[in-house]
Amino acid sequence: MPFQYICQIPTVEEIKQEIPLSPELQKLKSLRDAAIRKVFCRENNKFILVIGPCSAHDENAVCDYTGRLAKIQEKVKDSILIIPRIYTNKPRTTGSGYKGMAHQPNPQDNPNMLEGLKAIRRMHIRSFEETGLSAADEMLYPNNFPYLDDILSYVAIGARSVEDQFHRLTVSGMDVPAGMKNPTSGDLDVMLNSVHAAQIPQDFIYNGWEVRTPGNPLTHCILRGAFNQYGQCIPNYHFEDLKLLSEMYIQRKLKNPAILVDANHANSAKQYKEQLRISLEIMKNRQQSEIIKDMVKGLMIESFIVEGAQDINGNVFGQSITDPCIGWEDTENLIKRISDFVY
Repeated sequence: MPFQYICQIPTVEEIKQEIPLSPELQKLKSLRDAAIRKVFCRENNKFILVIGPCSAHDENAVCDYTGRLAKIQEKVKDSILIIPRIYTNKPRTTGSGYKGMAHQPNPQDNPNMLEGLKAIRRMHIRSFEETGLSAADEMLYPNNFPYLDDILSYVAIGARSVEDQFHRLTVSGMDVPAGMKNPTSGDLDVMLNSVHAAQIPQDFIYNGWEVRTPGNPLTHCILRGAFNQYGQCIPNYHFEDLKLLSEMYIQRKLKNPAILVDANHANSAKQYKEQLRISLEIMKNRQQSEIIKDMVKGLMIESFIVEGAQDINGNVFGQSITDPCIGWEDTENLIKRISDFVY
């Protein structure tokens, strides 16, 4: 047999019964979702900040970090909506390296996806309970989304998934904002095609069911930079890039046109400290153009308690084991500076 069947995965309902979201958190999530929706529907002028570690590998460190975010959120609540980045899957095109908590609840252990599904649900709920901030996660595996669909307030689709039909169809059934990153080639048409596909109703087979979706009008673009044929990074966060995508959006007449800018990845050439400069440049660009101010609704930033990164076997509390992140002091100062630009 080509497949080795390891264990039967419980149904979504069984996992949710085992690890439930309380009625109080359900109500709070509805309020959070409504507030975030208003930003994308242009019913208020707050700025979205999806911020957190490259990958969430340690529940205690993640909850320590999101607790700090909650304190800052209270200080900047009139200008910024913070959505903690709690990413539990890590794309690996080569197959090697840490694939995220959904695969390995403990980074040093062998993969165990049943325990991984439970671990990521527990972590998301704990962070939400302790902070009141419902989070964002990347949807690497569409079939796994229902295990977190009652918790997440934002979903990201990565550069290597954005061209996949199944990802686009699944997003069309979501009721929270979903950001489509530009592919690694940087092709803006591909990204906009993905947004369009997710915004319209779809019929397809999903987790053993024939389903029909209404389309997700909150689907939007994320600029994350690109690579040329030589593997060199091509940033796409500059004034001209933002203006071009804004104009393409208008020509396409898509619903709720919006752009988030990923300040790391190919935009920073993975020079994590560059996120500080890039974020402020984007805020200044919003001041120079009404169309950019209208379209650019937020930023994505990779940040953790301790700056940089460590080996997967490292034991530094609150430091990334994947891509390096800015540290807490820089994070706190950056959020305050971004808030000053929003007013």
